[in-house]
Order: sequence, then C-alpha cells, then structure tokens
Amino acid sequence: MLAIQFQSIKEPVVRDTRDTWELRSDLKKEQEAQAQIIQEIRKYEETIKLYEEELSQSKEYALRSTLDELKKEAGLTEVSGPGIRLTVKTLFPEDSYGQSYNTISAELLRRFINELNSYDIKEISIAEQRIVHNTVIREINGRTKINNVWVPATPFEIIILTDDPSKLYNRLQVSRAMDEFAIENFLLDISTPINYLTVPAYEEPIRIKYMESVKGHTEEG
Repeated sequence: MLAIQFQSIKEPVVRDTRDTWELRSDLKKEQEAQAQIIQEIRKYEETIKLYEEELSQSKEYALRSTLDELKKEAGLTEVSGPGIRLTVKTLFPEDSYGQSYNTISAELLRRFINELNSYDIKEISIAEQRIVHNTVIREINGRTKINNVWVPATPFEIIILTDDPSKLYNRLQVSRAMDEFAIENFLLDISTPINYLTVPAYEEPIRIKYMESVKGHTEEG
C-alpha cells in the first residue's frame, strides 16, 4: 500500500501545455471540420430529396402513360391511320309503290361488324360513331341506334382502320356483305386504300361492373 501510494505521488500529472493561441487554433480547425461535415450532410440530404422527387415524377409519368394507353384501348381517344372508307348509299330510291327504304337494320350492321372483325381490323366507326367492345346497336320502331345515336339516312360513311388496307380492300370486293347490303336495298361503295383516316373517340360513359374505388386512408403512428 505504501509503495503504491509513493509511486502515485512520484509520477507527475500530465497537463495540456498548449498556450491560448494553440488552443484557439485547434478549436477553429475543429469548428471548420464540423462545418464541412454539416455541409456534406446537407448536400446528401438535398441529393436524396432530388431522387425522391424524380422517383415521384417518374411514377406519375408511368401512371399517366398507363392511363393514356388504357383510354386508347377503350376507344376513348381519337385514332388515325391507314384504312378504307365505305359509303352506304340507297340502291333504289323508291320501290314500285313509291316507298323509300333508307334506314339500315341493326342486324345487318352487327353481321357486317362481325365479318370485319374476322379480317383483323383495328378500329371501326359507323356514321361517326366509334365501335367499341360495349357498343350497343339496336333497332327501335324501325330505326337503328348506335351508342344511343340514331343512324342517319343514307348516305353515311363507315371508316375502317387497318395495318393492311390493300388486303382489306381485296377481301371486301368479294365479301358476302355486298349482297347482304343489296338485299336491304343498300349499295356499299368501297374506296381504294387511304393512307390517313380518322375515327372519332367513343363519347358515351363506360360503365364498370363489379369494381369500386378504394378510399385512401392514413395511418396514425
């Protein structure tokens, strides 16, 4: 015990021998280093914020792009491209009794659309009405409606968009539709292939069954 106590008294306590100027200089260096670290942290935080904003914008762009594509597939946008223009005309203005027939039947139009779909066409419009998957063609009191719009008296046009209008033209020339239209006193006038035609957008509201919107919610924490 005495030896340990003697040794502790014998060894001097190490003290900081730096003068005031040295201490101030060292303190300044530490402050500068700390300021540099803070500056670096802020730089990284700004970079992270920028990445987060870019990510948010990219998600928004992707959503908008997907929405536009879905609208296009649903027929909610105007579409243009190569195709064929058909003009529906009355074959004989009046029958032997002087009665005029210029109202086309819904059944004839439905059969013709089914035939066109077998030709791998892209888009159809009849009398400026876009034909989509939920288009309703019906006959009411001897008149035909497409998308809740009356089909006008002849002449009116049928626009068909396709990647190969020449092939469609050749098929229509020998199509049974020519005879079917003639039976109902209509002439189907087929244009030569056209490089640029436009079909209008579907304007009726699309009803979605078996789906409902998801309400957003926040979590408390």
